[in-house]
Amino acid sequence: MSTEYTAARTSIRTALILTLFASLFTAAMALTYRYTKPAIDTAVAEVKRKLIAEVLAPESYDNALLDDVVTVLAPAELGIDEGSLVYRARKRGEPVALIVEARAPDGYGGGIDLIVAVGADGRLTGVRATAHKETPGLGDYVDPRKDPNKTRPWINQFVGRGLTGSDTSGWKVRKDGGDFDARAGATISARAVIAATARALAWADANQHRLFDAKTGERITAAANAGAKP
Repeated sequence: MSTEYTAARTSIRTALILTLFASLFTAAMALTYRYTKPAIDTAVAEVKRKLIAEVLAPESYDNALLDDVVTVLAPAELGIDEGSLVYRARKRGEPVALIVEARAPDGYGGGIDLIVAVGADGRLTGVRATAHKETPGLGDYVDPRKDPNKTRPWINQFVGRGLTGSDTSGWKVRKDGGDFDARAGATISARAVIAATARALAWADANQHRLFDAKTGERITAAANAGAKP
């Protein structure tokens, strides 16, 4: 038996063994995913519910909020190129609020992901930073979990705010002539969140009827708002 023939048989046997192990590993991973996915989905849903409860009181709506959702494709006002999820809160079938995913692209450490809850009356019921890279101990106060002031977190000053028409002139930090407080030495983070929130609020208010009327699970392209960007 030639050396070449022996080497070829060895290579084929090795390839077959590797293929078998790869197939078994893939099958094991598929089974693991199949049996753990429900638990993972439940855990993710619970995290979402807790986060949404921070911006919208659970007793204010009675629909299955996490299922009553549409995807909005790349509205510039929301800052998320891949598209934003918009959850619709209703009570006895009537619109209560929209919970909108948005992003402030110009934080000190980069993008700041937000959820912005806009009531049917056009006023904010809450805002939360969900992901960011702001400087620890300085600009990360935009996240209430990092804000040292636990009794009056900085981000709670958005609650109850609305717009007069498309006027966003007051949506700035006080040192820029606006209506919002900011922590000394860390105004870039505040500016980014304030501006992104104003854009999301104006956009959600302008598109409210279309968003509530869209079919659950629908992917839509909503019109831009007419307001000036702060």
